[in-house]
Amino acid sequence: MAINLEVKSRNGDSSERLIKRFIKKVKKEKILEAFKERMRFKKPSEKRREKIKRARRKQELERLKQEN
Repeated sequence: MAINLEVKSRNGDSSERLIKRFIKKVKKEKILEAFKERMRFKKPSEKRREKIKRARRKQELERLKQEN
C-alpha cells in the first residue's frame, strides 16, 4: 500500500500550516484507519457481520430521517 501525499507551500505558508494541511489530507483519505485495520487480521465472517451491521444501522438512520 503506497500512497503519496503532497502538500505544497502557498505564498510562503509557515511549516505549521503545512503540517496542519498534511494532517487534514491524511484524515480525509482515511490512511490511518486503513493502516490500523490492516494491523489486525479479521476473519471473513467477522467482516461480513460488520458489513451487515453497518447496512442495518444505515437503513435505520434513513428510516428515522423519513419519519421526521
